[in-house]
Amino acid sequence: MTKPSNAFLSHGKSNRFSIGYMAKISILSAVSVILMFFDIPLWFAPSFYKIDLSEVSVLIGAFALGPLAGVWIELIKVLLELLLKGTTTAGVGEFANCVIGCSFVLPAAWIYRQKKSVQRAILGMGIGILVMTVIGSLLNLYLLLPIYSVAYGMPIDALVAAGTAVNPAITSMETLVLFATAPFNLLKGVLSSLICLVLYKHISPLLHR
Repeated sequence: MTKPSNAFLSHGKSNRFSIGYMAKISILSAVSVILMFFDIPLWFAPSFYKIDLSEVSVLIGAFALGPLAGVWIELIKVLLELLLKGTTTAGVGEFANCVIGCSFVLPAAWIYRQKKSVQRAILGMGIGILVMTVIGSLLNLYLLLPIYSVAYGMPIDALVAAGTAVNPAITSMETLVLFATAPFNLLKGVLSSLICLVLYKHISPLLHR
C-alpha cells in the first residue's frame, strides 16, 4: 500500500495549524481591544496618560504561540482601535504605540522561547519592560508629544504645564518624559507581567490545543 507523501502530510498539518493559529490570534486581539477600553488615569502624570492592560493578552499570546504571534496581536489590536475609535494623529500615534508594545512583548517572548520556564519568563518580561521604557520614552520625546501638541492644538508648554500641575519637578519636555512617560511604561509593564504570570498557566493549555 502506497504511503502518502511527507509533503502532503506537512501541507495538511500546516493548513490545520494555520486555521487554529489565526483563530487564537483573532480571539486574543479582540480581548486586547476590550481591555483597552478600561483605561485608568494616573496620579503622577497628566490626564492624557492613561494605563490599560491590553498588553496582557498580547503577552500571553506571544508566550503561547511565539513572538510573531505577539506582533500580529499587537498589530490587529491597533487596527481594531483605529476602526472603533478613529485617530487624531493620522495613525502616527497608533503606529508608535504598536512599536512600543512590540518592544515589550518581543524580547520577553524571544527569551522565554529559548528555554521555557518561569525564571526565563520573568527574565524576559523584565528585559522587555526596560526596552519598552527606553523606546517609549524616546518615541514620546521626539515623536508622540510633538504630534499630540499639533493634533490637539496645545503648545508644548501647555503639555509641560499639565505635567507640572501634578508634579512640580516636571518643567520641560525632558522632565515630562522622565517623570511621567518612563514611570508610566514601567508601571504598565510590571502590572501586565504580574497578571500574565498569574493567568498564563490557566490559559496556556487552551492555546496549546
